[in-house]
Amino acid sequence: MSLSPPGAGTPDAADAPAGNGPVSDGVMLYWLPLGAGGHCVRRNGRVFELLVARHERRQVRDLYHSALEVRLGTRRFVIEMTPVLGGGAANRGVVCEGPVGCRRLRRSKLFRYEIRSWRDGTIPDVAEAVASPSTVSVDAGRAREVLRLVPLVPTLTWGRDESRTGEMWNSNSLTAWLLARSGHHMNTIRPPERGRAPGWNAGLVIAARQQNT
Repeated sequence: MSLSPPGAGTPDAADAPAGNGPVSDGVMLYWLPLGAGGHCVRRNGRVFELLVARHERRQVRDLYHSALEVRLGTRRFVIEMTPVLGGGAANRGVVCEGPVGCRRLRRSKLFRYEIRSWRDGTIPDVAEAVASPSTVSVDAGRAREVLRLVPLVPTLTWGRDESRTGEMWNSNSLTAWLLARSGHHMNTIRPPERGRAPGWNAGLVIAARQQNT
């Protein structure tokens, strides 16, 4: 998949070198195996990847879901897209919601997702993350921009390609969109070795369209 938005080029001082570990100001990326902590989702993901790999005539890869952590001094925020859960929105820093599968069914929480910017939040199954956290920038300005953009993310239907990007919209689309729109150099960001992040390119394509208008 293509990971380079318009304007990508040589990283500047605000872009972190490849490496792991927390920072005081910056943005960190977590790669979680699809279905971590849930056997049903993991199994369905493997079947999906097997069928796609056969269609594309390539080797089967590991599938990943992504999440972000933003640090600004003593403040820490977890940014993630997940199915709607119980409890008040303020408990998890929910800033917006969108439909899953079909817009007509979004009245039911079973068919809605939520986007979080959760101060001092947690990432479920973070213990299973691979090559994480990966520091993608060490700049307070870009960290603030990511936080500013979270409520502005397109709330497209999860699992559909409504914008004709060639990929379905999902949690990886959110991550890619936020990083691209906040000025990160996307050509240096990759899933773990032998891995794939479905939906990533959808976020890049939509970010590029918005930047060009």
